[in-house]
Amino acid sequence: MRSSTATHLTNRDAPKRRVVLLQTQAENAGAQEITRLLGKGLNARGYEVLNLFFYRKSDSFEEPLNTLYCSSGRPETPLALLRMLWTLGRHLAKAKPDAVLTFQHFGNVIGGGVARLACRAPVIANQVSSAMSMSWPVRAADIVMGSLGFFNFITLNSQHMQGEYARYPASYRSRMKHVAHGFDDKSLDLPKRIARQRFSLPLDHALLGCAARLHPHKRLDAAIRLLAGEPSWHLALAGQGPDEERLRLLADELKVSDRLHFVGEISPQEMAGFLACLDVFVFPTQAETFGLAAVEAASAGVPSVVSDLAVLREVLSVDGKPAALFVDAADNAKLSAAVSRILTDKALSNELRQNAKGLRSRYSVETMVDEYVQILEQAI
Repeated sequence: MRSSTATHLTNRDAPKRRVVLLQTQAENAGAQEITRLLGKGLNARGYEVLNLFFYRKSDSFEEPLNTLYCSSGRPETPLALLRMLWTLGRHLAKAKPDAVLTFQHFGNVIGGGVARLACRAPVIANQVSSAMSMSWPVRAADIVMGSLGFFNFITLNSQHMQGEYARYPASYRSRMKHVAHGFDDKSLDLPKRIARQRFSLPLDHALLGCAARLHPHKRLDAAIRLLAGEPSWHLALAGQGPDEERLRLLADELKVSDRLHFVGEISPQEMAGFLACLDVFVFPTQAETFGLAAVEAASAGVPSVVSDLAVLREVLSVDGKPAALFVDAADNAKLSAAVSRILTDKALSNELRQNAKGLRSRYSVETMVDEYVQILEQAI
């Protein structure tokens, strides 16, 4: 059925369907990686894709083809916000899309609302934000808009998320579709020493690492606290965000600043090299809807210690076998013991690597794109 759908939609005699992928900020993060992969896949299937961002947040963001912005930066005043919304509406009206796919909670609520006013295209909202990251007003707006039909479909990326939404109104739940994230293989056959030289990281020490937005919800302070009890360990953090200053102050307070390495934001193309540096990937997050960074790390062969969250147990498993070590990351002693176990138990590390190999087929980009094609066909 999927092959016939793809054939129908890529028929050269048929006009191209135009799809807008609408995001909040342009940066190198998980949600943006999903739209990059989805846009590339839809282009390959004959769609014309326009990437539309509210504003550009990161200078290092490598924008895909056909990208537009609604503002030069995050709007800081009511007037700047109105200008951004006006520009968003103009871009959508001019594009005349056949469908609009919105991402993240502000992308869904703001973008979905403006799309309904500016064009007649169906709106497909992608829920990639945990409930913890949404304020009550935004969450309430999402529930109302989803229930009243502002969104034709609402995609969720894990079965755990579907459970979280079980108490939502029936009219909201009737629009929900489960589409697991796909991901690019981030494994790299590169000696660890050479990889570390590229990122100016210590060559001869145990190196822990995490790739994540520097935000309190990611609980990276738990990873930093590990260094205080293990003087031989180093930690590399790849990412940017509002929590950086607090994390640096914590490292100073614990007297571990010399063993904490802020790599900064890195592109998707650089991620494989960063993961090749690591002995252990540490992911002490408080909440996730999927955990793309942890999936990429485990699949790349980096033994991983992650928060014991139901969604991560669901996502980081293959045929019932764990692809990571799960631990109560709020307990420093347990987190430290789990990392030590990974570093010393080679049999365990090899077992996790072997189990994680199946993640590539479980979360293939092709499957993700095919499922979005089916949703688009229904919506259009």
